[in-house]
Amino acid sequence: MTPELTILGWTLVLALVQILLPSSFRNRETGTQYNMSARDEAGPPVGKITARLKRAQANLFETLPLFAAAVLIAHVAGVHNNLTLYGAALYLGARVLYLPLYAFGIPVVRTLVWCVSALGLLMLLWAILFAS
Repeated sequence: MTPELTILGWTLVLALVQILLPSSFRNRETGTQYNMSARDEAGPPVGKITARLKRAQANLFETLPLFAAAVLIAHVAGVHNNLTLYGAALYLGARVLYLPLYAFGIPVVRTLVWCVSALGLLMLLWAILFAS
């Protein structure tokens, strides 16, 4: 297995964490009884951190399919070089940093970290499209 595929696997672990975190926070806000119900009635308002965690999750899920596709295309095409490795590592590292930055409401640094994850994705795409 290539390092890029391993990084993709860890990115999927991050995705699972980002599914479980807002659910856990929301469960504290509503209680297990409500969460196990059909939820036909509106629950209590979503808390600030829970809402941020949900937005961070949605943000990850916007780019995760692109990242996964890029890693898989590189693997199938046999494109493995510094661009693919560092691009994948930048993407995952930035996404890991992005989560607490968003949860704690740190605005400017969060955006810069998102740009680093986008750069990692662009590095992967560059490697795939311009492989020789």
